[in-house]
Amino acid sequence: MGELYRHLTWRERLRIETRLKDGWKPQRIADEIGRHVSTIYREIKRGRGVQRTSELIDYECYIPDIAQNKYEENFPNKGPGWKIAKDPKLAIYLGKVLKDGYRSPEAALGEIAVKGMKFDTQISPRTLYRYVDMGLIPHVSNMDLPHKRNKKDKKKTEKPRAARSAKGKSIEERPKAVNSREEAGHWEMDTVLSAKDGSLERDLGITERATRNQINIKIKNGETVSVVAALDALERKLGALFPIVFRSITVDNGSEFADVEGMERSCLHPGEKRTTVYYCHPYSSSERGSNEKQNGMLRRRHPKGTDFKKVSRKKLRETTDWINNYPRKMFGFHTAAELFAAAFPGLPSLC
Repeated sequence: MGELYRHLTWRERLRIETRLKDGWKPQRIADEIGRHVSTIYREIKRGRGVQRTSELIDYECYIPDIAQNKYEENFPNKGPGWKIAKDPKLAIYLGKVLKDGYRSPEAALGEIAVKGMKFDTQISPRTLYRYVDMGLIPHVSNMDLPHKRNKKDKKKTEKPRAARSAKGKSIEERPKAVNSREEAGHWEMDTVLSAKDGSLERDLGITERATRNQINIKIKNGETVSVVAALDALERKLGALFPIVFRSITVDNGSEFADVEGMERSCLHPGEKRTTVYYCHPYSSSERGSNEKQNGMLRRRHPKGTDFKKVSRKKLRETTDWINNYPRKMFGFHTAAELFAAAFPGLPSLC
């Protein structure tokens, strides 16, 4: 059986435009993107249009937008054997939500089901991945999809050592109710570093264990005073609700979390305790597994090398909203924001 034909993606159309401007011949373009040269010739013909120079001179050239529009207009006639071809509205919708990893195929389809959105066709995540690979979803290629971790690649684990802080509590002392995620109000916390050669500013990521609700706060540096100041700001915002919303916080052994007394003491009521801090075993990031995963989602919007000094608070809030409103399979494709709002109704925004 021969290889299935894959329709050109938006990224490939942009590449064709670039290479034609570079003076490349169709055969060379075909070789680069792994297509038959006849496909390139047909695509150039499909996208032929007229543009005007700054000197008001019209010239004929390949325009990817024209080619893409014609592709979408003729979509119902594409691949008559594929279910998605019979439902162009679904294909266009999926193209929008899958673009740039805004949703994974599984999350996109789960959200459709939870929200009761009506389309003529129903497909499985596996089928959707296949359609993306074939180029049947407008504007989307495999490069747009979230990276799928190979479950076979398991990290080496070391035997846990004793938790670090002599003053703070070890994760071994954490109550069963926290470990089992039976109640909301228990958090995991870590920092996400800025560019190596950039500023000292970084993100303080705090994840609620039961609902996976996320808080991202820009802090000036990796010093303990910056972490304590961020918690102080949250306490001032929540007031008497802080000890209820933040019953405990689990952290690793980073130097930024060395001031256990500062993190635990109330800034509003001197002498009183506002939360309990637990320390993970050294080199055991899996003990903050939810927080690690959320930080991975943050990196999808702010990759390694990002200088957080250049990331506005508004942009960071938008990223946090995206994380908290992401449909999650573990919750039947409901969101962390929905579960957190149910657990703590009426709370002000924490970012």
